[in-house]
Amino acid sequence: MKYRTGIRGVAVVLLVMSMAAFAATGDKKDKPKPNTGETVDSGSFGVFVKGQRVVTETFNIHQQDGVSVVKAQLKEAAGGDASAQKSDLEMTSSGELLRYEWSQSSGGSVTVLPKDDFLIEKITPAGNGKTAEKPFLMPSTSSILDNNFFVHREVLVWRYLAADCKPEAGSLKCQQGPAQFGTLVPQDQTSASVRLELVGKDKVAIRGTDRDLLRLSLAGENFEWSLWVDPQDQFKLMKVAIPADNTEVIRD
Repeated sequence: MKYRTGIRGVAVVLLVMSMAAFAATGDKKDKPKPNTGETVDSGSFGVFVKGQRVVTETFNIHQQDGVSVVKAQLKEAAGGDASAQKSDLEMTSSGELLRYEWSQSSGGSVTVLPKDDFLIEKITPAGNGKTAEKPFLMPSTSSILDNNFFVHREVLVWRYLAADCKPEAGSLKCQQGPAQFGTLVPQDQTSASVRLELVGKDKVAIRGTDRDLLRLSLAGENFEWSLWVDPQDQFKLMKVAIPADNTEVIRD
């Protein structure tokens, strides 16, 4: 299945890193301990079409030594290989891309690397096809929004909240109007501009429990999604609604 196209964002990333650094400078008499980093978020999303689960995405976001690693795997609900598709996104704490890799068990892979003022995408088709390269004139701070991986949308929301919003009088105040982000969709080998905007608060049922969530609008040239994050749980992505496809994505 193909969909077209965290504030646990930069501010919290830096806080986690500084806390780790502070802990490392503790009692010098203690035996140094290896830095195993910090898990920022992990879990799974269920993807439902017309109320029926069709895909499960499992993910993990880990930070260590100034690098954030976002790993995800997809498994069809009907069965099949648990790693039928998987992705691995590496970036700095300031959001600069270091490396992105996507692959599927049936063969074929994609790698994206920064080079000067370009992003270089290397496409290896299934079978014995020859690897091709495609350049994109985009900065390394561009967001990766690959097909099917909703954790990439969570990371984009965090970047938006950290850069364009701030707490004020007990609530979150964001800039007027939507923020624009340049994105790359590696599987489609395309770039796109998307708009993200905080809309307001909703009471949403998640696994049978009503929760007060923040709703955001994510829109592009041919799509408009609603995303809900939990301000009481580190702004984690809890739900996505894609009305045009009769699709909902809900955190397990």
